[in-house]
Parts: sequence; C-alpha cells; structure tokens
Amino acid sequence: MNNTHRAFWKKYIAKAKLDLSIAAYTKVPTTWQDCDYISEFNKFYFVTEGEGFVKIRDREYYPQPGELYLLPAGIKQSYGTISQDTFGKYWCHFTAKIGELHLFNVVQTPACIKVKDPDELRKKFEQLIYYSHSDELTSEFRVNSILIDFIAGFIEQSGSVRLNLASEPAFEKMNKVLKYIEDNLARNISVDELARIAHFHPNYFINIFKHVTGYPPIQYVNRMRSEKAKNLLIMTELNVSQIADSVGMELSYFSRMFREHTGLSPTAYREMIPRTTV
Repeated sequence: MNNTHRAFWKKYIAKAKLDLSIAAYTKVPTTWQDCDYISEFNKFYFVTEGEGFVKIRDREYYPQPGELYLLPAGIKQSYGTISQDTFGKYWCHFTAKIGELHLFNVVQTPACIKVKDPDELRKKFEQLIYYSHSDELTSEFRVNSILIDFIAGFIEQSGSVRLNLASEPAFEKMNKVLKYIEDNLARNISVDELARIAHFHPNYFINIFKHVTGYPPIQYVNRMRSEKAKNLLIMTELNVSQIADSVGMELSYFSRMFREHTGLSPTAYREMIPRTTV
C-alpha cells in the first residue's frame, strides 16, 4: 500500500462512529458463561485477577491478569469460568461503525495485547465508568476520547494489523476500482469508467462507492489527487505546475482544489512542511 492509499485509509477508519453502551468493573460469578453467539457490539475485557476463558471464532484463549482482550462485533464468540477463582475485569461494550460496517471487520487485529502500563489503563477504565454515568455536559466528549484512546492504543500495540478490504462483497469490487484510481490519477477519470470496472450501473455504483469509502467517486478521486500532491510537494523538487500535471489537473483548478482540502495553497503547504527528498 503506497503513501497515498495509506493516507486515505487512515482517514477512513478515523471516521468510525463510536457509541458506548456500558462500562463497569465486575468480579464475575461462577455462572458467567455464554456459548457460540454473535454480538452486535464490541467488547474490551481488561483482566485484573482470576481465570476463565474466551473463545473468538474457533480459538480459545485463557486471559491472564494484565491482558486486554478485544471481542469484535459480528464474530462468533463464547466465554465462561473454569474454577471458583473467577475473573475480576474492567470491561465495556461499544459499537464502532464506518457507515454500516463494523470497524473491527475492516481493521483486523489480534485478540489481545499485554498492557504496558496496567495502572494507567485501570485509571482510564475508572474514568470511562465515571463519565458514562455523569450528567456533565461534556461527559460524552470524555467517553469518546477514552474509547478512541483505547482503540488507538490497542491497534498500535497489536503488532499484526491488516485491513480486510474484502470484508463484504462490495469491498472486493471497490478495491479494484480504488487500485485503478490510484494508478490513473493523471488521467481524466469518469464515473461511467469506474462503474464499468465494478460491473455496476453508474447510479448504483455511486451509492455503493459512497457506502464503502464515505465519499462520492469524483470527490474521492480529488482527495487522492490532493494526497498524492502533498507527497510530491514534500518529497520532490517538482514545481507546482508539474505536480498539477502529474495529477491530471489544470493549474488553477488544482490550486483551488488543494486549498479546499488542506486550507493552504500548494506553495504555502510546501513552505510549512519540512521537505524530504528521495
């Protein structure tokens, strides 16, 4: 995945809409169990004591104190106790969706991480629990901020993370379209042309494309042009006119488009960002 494509997906997953349903600390009873069900929400389990198991898809895990587990929405899972020494755990249930897609169906991570600073995570869970019950006007901002921090930290510490661009049938077709756009930014790209690649009627294609990417096709193409232009401004000695040519745009339109996406002219952007030549 090149820098232009990666920049888009970074922004794409950041569009996830988060909604916390519950957060708590529980010393689970020996009756704590459920088998082979599919949850509509994600779960974080931060184990502080005891023992038990969780099963995600067809793999069983036996969480240890100091580990943080993610049980993704839409995935078959089970959990239960294995002795009288049951889990003590901080936990939360939340949704994280990009459009109609579950975030962790698109971003696939390992099931758990070993927490670097358990005391700090414990404090954050206490804050999450507090703000989830608070009547303060800003409490939802605080809740979302903590959830974002949990998700970002989990992804960063997971080590092995991949984008599952075939998480639904439309993604498989759209991925071909996105690759075509990426390879042809210097050309005049039409909606009809992209629809033919996906084998969809143009009107249906526009709806599916927006569902997958969050943008209408031409708006997405221009965003990719802007991302490529930013890389060229930082990493090459090409002048602005040459960069406009390389993304298939007339200079005046390119400058206007670039300003709309960044708030800066191409020249101002180059002057503000340290340049890296390769």
